[in-house]
Amino acid sequence: MTISVRLSEKDTELIKTYAEMNNISLSDLIRNAVLEKIEDEYDLECYNKAIKEYKKNPKTYTMKEVKEELGL
Repeated sequence: MTISVRLSEKDTELIKTYAEMNNISLSDLIRNAVLEKIEDEYDLECYNKAIKEYKKNPKTYTMKEVKEELGL
């Protein structure tokens, strides 16, 4: 799939320079940046959900308890 993005000349030059400095193609750089952004937002969403659940029931477990529960 091909996606077009409009950038200013200044932004284009910055991105190209960064890609060259890190020996990575523009496509790989942009793909990695977008996927990392999505992953970061997903991780934050999971964290917020976990905190919300923890506040409802703030019980914690030791590593020993977890291992016993899981049969490890």
